[in-house]
Amino acid sequence: MDNPILHKLMAERPLVLASGSPRRKALLEMLGLRFTVHVSDVAEDAPAGLSPAETAVYLAEKKAHASAAGFSKATLIAADTIVVLDGEIIGKPADRSEAIAMLRRLSGRTHRVYTGFSILKTPEMQCVSDVDCTAVTFNEMTEAEIKAYVDTGSPMDKAGAYGIQDQSAVFINRIEGCFYNVVGFPLARFYQTCQPFFAE
Repeated sequence: MDNPILHKLMAERPLVLASGSPRRKALLEMLGLRFTVHVSDVAEDAPAGLSPAETAVYLAEKKAHASAAGFSKATLIAADTIVVLDGEIIGKPADRSEAIAMLRRLSGRTHRVYTGFSILKTPEMQCVSDVDCTAVTFNEMTEAEIKAYVDTGSPMDKAGAYGIQDQSAVFINRIEGCFYNVVGFPLARFYQTCQPFFAE
């Protein structure tokens, strides 16, 4: 690893991804990072009154701190991605019918994807967090297209019932902002946040 910031991210102490998302795991591996995965069982709920950006950061920090108890000395990375349409957070679909309903709402419209992330060092409990936002515009989708995509099973574990990196890519007209943020982890924002945190 030639990059000094990413090298230090791994060199100081073990690196832990506090997320079970295969997309986040693949993105961090793409950077050349070596880490273990630890998933904490925390409720993904936040206090009322938070903005979407604040909600994403709150949940990321909640996951990081919940996982921290299992590591006496480590750097933990946690994240949370939310989809927002008309000011409403759209979570993961509970079943096929809910996935179809979500995609009907997104069809032909622009929504926003927020990914908050938190980097936590133990035992110091030194933490830095940030959030990125990307606007995603869908083309109009037919009922047959929506149902065929839902039948692939891909939407069921994803906020907003779609994954921009899978078959739903053919429905997306444009994005404004970071592509990787929509996948589940804003790599450029993460790197920018790491620079002052690990530059000392």
